[in-house]
Amino acid sequence: ECGWEEREVMAYLNPALSFGHIRGFRGSTEPDPSTPALLRLSDTLLTHYRRGVRPVRDWRTTTTVAIDVMVYAILSVDEKNQVLTTYIWYRQHWTDEFLQWDPAHFDNITQISLPAESIWVPDILINEFVDVGKSPDVPYVYVRHHGEVQNLKPIQVVTACSLDIYNFPFDVQNCSLTFTSWLHNIHDINLSLWRQPELVKFDRSVFMNQGEWELLYVLSHFQEFSVKSSDSYAEMKFYVVIRRRPLFYTINLLLPSIFLMVMDIVGFYLPPNSGERVSFKITLLLGYSVFLIIVSDTLPATAVGTPLIGIYFVVCMALLVISLTETIFIVRLVHKQDLQPHVPSWVKHLLLERATALLSIQMSRSHAEVSALHLNGSLPLLSLNPAAKLNHYSSEDPREREVAGGTRPTPAFATPAEGSLLIHSILHEITTIRQFLEKRDEFRDVAREWLQVGYVLDVLLFRAYLVAVLAYTITLGTLWSVWQYA
Repeated sequence: ECGWEEREVMAYLNPALSFGHIRGFRGSTEPDPSTPALLRLSDTLLTHYRRGVRPVRDWRTTTTVAIDVMVYAILSVDEKNQVLTTYIWYRQHWTDEFLQWDPAHFDNITQISLPAESIWVPDILINEFVDVGKSPDVPYVYVRHHGEVQNLKPIQVVTACSLDIYNFPFDVQNCSLTFTSWLHNIHDINLSLWRQPELVKFDRSVFMNQGEWELLYVLSHFQEFSVKSSDSYAEMKFYVVIRRRPLFYTINLLLPSIFLMVMDIVGFYLPPNSGERVSFKITLLLGYSVFLIIVSDTLPATAVGTPLIGIYFVVCMALLVISLTETIFIVRLVHKQDLQPHVPSWVKHLLLERATALLSIQMSRSHAEVSALHLNGSLPLLSLNPAAKLNHYSSEDPREREVAGGTRPTPAFATPAEGSLLIHSILHEITTIRQFLEKRDEFRDVAREWLQVGYVLDVLLFRAYLVAVLAYTITLGTLWSVWQYA
């Protein structure tokens, strides 16, 4: 048997041997039954423990740290600053060769909780850390009798992440959490995965999935890397893949824009010669501008890219401007002016003949005449038939009417010379009226022709506009559907 001093030296060299028999007695190998087993075990393990030294008896032995991650919640995704804030349950365990005991000597105790600050803890950090989160402090770790140390704690992780917002609001983000030892190389500290990769990938048992983001899966990958041909380091990557729930943005962003575009298409059914179409489309354009101002704060903003939905809004605004420009052009085309020239023959051939046959446009002449008269604000041509009678009389010679027994004799009080001058004055006035009516009929014909051209051109541009809108809508819908269900 050895004395007290020898036992103390042996316990210092190997704390896991019979050092637990030292406290509670002096010079005796029997433990003091009045001392609780947990206190005796704690004193045995920590009295001469050196927390600053890696806990291996042979320095060539590698300490393997097994880690595990369970995602609890996605707190925020900051697209502007490219920062992801998550709340995870982090677990790690390793073997401490200086924290081993025989349970038979300590009332069959197989595990004990010890203060984390009193033992050696590996310096495992997350490379993507950009800020210290509000994580609760868990001051204890579990130690088993064969030296396995389990460190379980929740962590609020604020990490840098390359966020791709091009597919917003149907975007899927892939952010990595890289665990590695900041100081020790792979010969001192190696990393491994606590559970199987398949179990980690689809584990959503603790995830709170009632927010904006949905957890798809967590991928794990181990790799070894070195910096400038120096020592190699071990790192374990966890790829957190999340997907945004688009229902809120679909209702508040996409549907109002779609409704305004549908109303713009319906506005083409207003008569082209009506000024109401211009005011209607201007109102739509102003309403869409106000809508974009309201939703500008909702769209994510980054310095490296623009989401596709922003391009969608810009294109919709451009389509509204094109629609308004087309309406102004058609109204200007069909508007009657006194100095408006005749429709060129090539325009008549292309639009009034070939385009109507190609597009199956039914041109009603009576409708065109009524529209032209509506533009003029005048009476129908049938009301001018009495003037035609006057024109007929104006073409006859006064002497022929006298020979034929004309019904318009010269007044009795007028001399023949005065009667002839009066008749010539009346005939001159009638000729002037006839020329005026012929000129007005010519203006009517010109206005009618331009109205027909404007009507055909309006139908042609409307169909082209409708095809462009439908093609654009189908393309975006297909892209977003593929991204959402990929």
